[in-house]
Amino acid sequence: MENSEENNEIDATTTTTTKSNEEKTELELKLKLKKKLKLKKKLEKETEKADKRGVCYLSRIPPHMDHVKLRQLLSQFGDIQRIFLAPQDSNARVQYKRARASQNQAYSEGWVEFANKCVAKRVANMLNGEQIGGRKRSSFYYDLWNIKYLSKFKWDDLTEELAFKRATREQQVAIEISAAKKERDFYISKVDQSRASNAIEERIKKKQKVQQDSVQVEKVIRHFPQTKPINANAKGSKTDLSDDFLDAVFGGS
Repeated sequence: MENSEENNEIDATTTTTTKSNEEKTELELKLKLKKKLKLKKKLEKETEKADKRGVCYLSRIPPHMDHVKLRQLLSQFGDIQRIFLAPQDSNARVQYKRARASQNQAYSEGWVEFANKCVAKRVANMLNGEQIGGRKRSSFYYDLWNIKYLSKFKWDDLTEELAFKRATREQQVAIEISAAKKERDFYISKVDQSRASNAIEERIKKKQKVQQDSVQVEKVIRHFPQTKPINANAKGSKTDLSDDFLDAVFGGS
C-alpha cells in the first residue's frame, strides 16, 4: 500500500511538472508571435514612410559646406530625414588644400532625403541654378545650387551603390597590395641572389689569392755565398821554395 501511494504521488508531481512546462512553452510561443507581429507592423510603417520619401541629388558641394550647414539651408523648405555627402578623392583633396590652404573636409557630391517626395521635387525645381545665398559672410554665398530630384530612387539604392563602390575599392586595394607584395618578394629574391653570388665570388677570390701565395712561396730560391773548393792539384802547381832562400829570410845560418 505504501509503495502504491508513493507511486501515485510521483505520477501527480510528474503530471504537474509536464503541465507547467507546456504552459511555459505556450507562453514563450505567444511572446515570440507578438514580437514578430510588432516587427511586421514596424516594417510596414517604415516601408510606407519610405515610399512617401523623396531623394534629391547634389552634383556639386561648395567649399566649406558640410551636412550641418546643408541641413540648415534646406530644412526651411521641408522636413529632411537623412543627408550623405561623399568626400573627395585623395588627389583632388590634395589639390584643393594646396589651392585653398584649408584643412576642412571637402565633398564632391551629396544626397538629401526629404520626408515628402512632393516637397523634394518642388525644392529641386525651385533651387536648381539659383544662388545659394544665406549669410553674406559665408564662403558659398555666391555659389549656385546644382540639385536634381531622383524619381523612383530610394535611400536603400544609395546604400547598395555605396556598398558596391566600397567593395570595388577594397578589391582594387587588395589587388594593388598583392602586386606590391609580389614586387617586394621579387626584389628580395634578387637581393638574396646577388648576395649569394657576391659571397661565392669573394670565396673564389680568396681561394685564388691563397693559391697564388703558395705558388710564390714555392718559387722563392735563396742564394747563400759559398767558398770555392781547392783543387787537389793545386799543391803541385805551386813553386817550391829553396832552403837557401828560407835561411836568408828567417836568418838561418
